[in-house]
Amino acid sequence: MQVLIVGGGIGGLTTALSLHAAGINCCIYESVVSLRALGVGINLQPNAVRELTELGLGDALAETAIETSTLAYYNKHGQLIWSEPRGRAAGYRWPQYSIHRGELLIILLDAVRARLGPEWIRTGHHFVGFEQDSFGVTARFARRPDGTSVMARGDILVGADGIHSSVRAQLYPNEGKPVFSGLIHWRGALEAEPFLDGRTQVMIGHHDQRSVVYPISAKSQRRGRSLVNWLTLLAAPGEDAERENWDRRVGKERFFEPFKHWNFPWLPLADLIASTAEIFEYPMSDRDPLPAWTFGRVTLLGDAAHPMRPVGSQAGSQGVVDARVLAHALAGAAEPAKGLLDYEATRRPAMNEVVLRNRQYGPEIVMQMAEERAPGGFNNIEDIIPRHELEDVSLSFKKAAGFDPETVNTRPSYGVARPAAV
Repeated sequence: MQVLIVGGGIGGLTTALSLHAAGINCCIYESVVSLRALGVGINLQPNAVRELTELGLGDALAETAIETSTLAYYNKHGQLIWSEPRGRAAGYRWPQYSIHRGELLIILLDAVRARLGPEWIRTGHHFVGFEQDSFGVTARFARRPDGTSVMARGDILVGADGIHSSVRAQLYPNEGKPVFSGLIHWRGALEAEPFLDGRTQVMIGHHDQRSVVYPISAKSQRRGRSLVNWLTLLAAPGEDAERENWDRRVGKERFFEPFKHWNFPWLPLADLIASTAEIFEYPMSDRDPLPAWTFGRVTLLGDAAHPMRPVGSQAGSQGVVDARVLAHALAGAAEPAKGLLDYEATRRPAMNEVVLRNRQYGPEIVMQMAEERAPGGFNNIEDIIPRHELEDVSLSFKKAAGFDPETVNTRPSYGVARPAAV
């Protein structure tokens, strides 16, 4: 079997490693000419860390990332609403990690180059379209920078090319633009003094004004410092919001005013924002759940299949799980198209539910509950939100997303033993 993977991001690279581990040949086609360590922070939940560990990347993650100890929600006054242990402290067999997205990409990229060989990553190949028949798929690419046409033939084509997926656009030509949430978020990172225990992820505020902050570098931690990743969100400032402009560098004046007093005894957030050299702006968008990902020998994966709002730290983690389920399904199927349908049947219903839950704030709804019930603050959180409500919100989301401790710890592995050489 030969699999063509469109997209060399986290999902595409994990797919390549998973297929290789299962003894299935593949090649990655990436539009950009050079894969580089770009981006800011990402959280890997235990469900994803299990998969990456089983792919032999556990040591590299531990060396690079922060093992998250706690997730804590605060209101806009800096009062604690809810906190819970994360990863192994919460009973998982695997940790939760916070890591620089670019460093995660390099860990995956280095592994692909070492195991598959660098020739199986074709950068500078912009996907143009595909045709399929009963025997396979032919993909067309324009090679950058000269636009030379390149054809590739395989048994399967996997679209792992993100929220603006060209593969998805061919399958759903009338879908249109991503669905804008009405929110804009800004991201930055800088080295600073550790806050709280140096391993906590905090969420502050409510739906229309909130911030997410967490450390992302074990290297900084070993020096007694913290590489702090922060994210702020606000309702879009009028109709001039550039909804299609992703990863735009901006100044803090675009959003800083509502956050200028958000210095708390346990976190000087406003000061951190003011000291950040590079700030990037993103519209908060997703897409409607799809009725199907798979068409014959072509399927979708990760953000191409289920782009979701950055709620509950799920998007990257779920793309990793997609990759492992796909390889497992293909390895066990009598023929490729059946394997793709098995993969979709396992993943699409749950991911469609998570996309919709994230539109309703996901587990972060506890901050909105606190804002609506006690906008001026509270003396005791249980006077406004009983503990059982907080616990129910947390567990319900974990079960829907497939990363509650019982599911992650007890389900069979998606790993596949490589066929013995003949």
